Amino acid sequence: MDFFGTIMFPFKWLVSIIMVGFHDGLSFIGLPAANGWTWTLSIIGLVLVIRAALIPVFVKQIKAQRGMQLLQPDLKKLQTKYKGKTDQLSRQAMAQEQMALYKKHGTNPFSACLPMLIQMPFFFALFQVLSGISTNAKEGQGVGAMSHEQVVQFDQSSIFGAPLSASLLHGGSGGNDVTVWVLSIIMILAMTASQFITQKQIMAKNMSEEAMASPFMRQQKMMLYILPLVFGIGGINFPIGVLIYWTTTNLWTMGQQFFVIRRMPTPGSPAAKALEERRAAKGLPPLLGGKKTADAAAEAEAAAAAAAAEIRAQRVQPQRKNRKKK
Repeated sequence: MDFFGTIMFPFKWLVSIIMVGFHDGLSFIGLPAANGWTWTLSIIGLVLVIRAALIPVFVKQIKAQRGMQLLQPDLKKLQTKYKGKTDQLSRQAMAQEQMALYKKHGTNPFSACLPMLIQMPFFFALFQVLSGISTNAKEGQGVGAMSHEQVVQFDQSSIFGAPLSASLLHGGSGGNDVTVWVLSIIMILAMTASQFITQKQIMAKNMSEEAMASPFMRQQKMMLYILPLVFGIGGINFPIGVLIYWTTTNLWTMGQQFFVIRRMPTPGSPAAKALEERRAAKGLPPLLGGKKTADAAAEAEAAAAAAAAEIRAQRVQPQRKNRKKK
């Protein structure tokens, strides 16, 4: 076993154990054990378990994203401060101040990628499990926690006539190539479209004007088109079972983001304004009243300081001195 295989071994076992658990449960309640829809529901169950376990990480991701948006004005000032300075000391000082900003706001650029990074080992493990189904079925071996009998069942199972272990690049078995191609293309389009829509709704509805004008936003716009393209091209090699997994997890993410954007939007974003309008229409107090009050207090304090400075700047009138008595 190579180094990568050693790392992926426990993930393959965990993925296969969850799938077998759902498969046995569905078979117990009456679904056919060798049916493709039983295994499809087992893959969807795998998604539900992994994504439910990642909810605390998702909450941390939301906080990190908001922190990144809130620090954009300070980050822009920092970049302006060191603009044109390319010497080593300036770059080191800028990096230190930037890290201090991340620490102050409790975020960093990598926190927003945590859910995807944590999911990737499970995704590769599922890919390895499903890709080795046909080979292990012929060689009389199991895969992870799946017995040889379950491997054969999975290899022979299909939905709409397309085997779950087949892919667009490698086709299907027998005369099912056209069905495999059509279903794979539909699943790839669904996978990439759901990923694009999820990221697009964040950028369109849940970012403030300051965040939209930041360099961070330009990177996000690039990723908006690059990631779906990468997964779309890679999807031609994904077994249909893997496409089902990734499409389902993208739909989960899209629903999760819709809930967050509607109920807990980023302050200053279009979604936050829409939330305040909905609350005002129902006669409810504004959720962001504390922020508005703080802003008003800051403006009042600034106005008071300006007035005091103006008074101090006025010429002091000379006072009459008492003459000395002769």
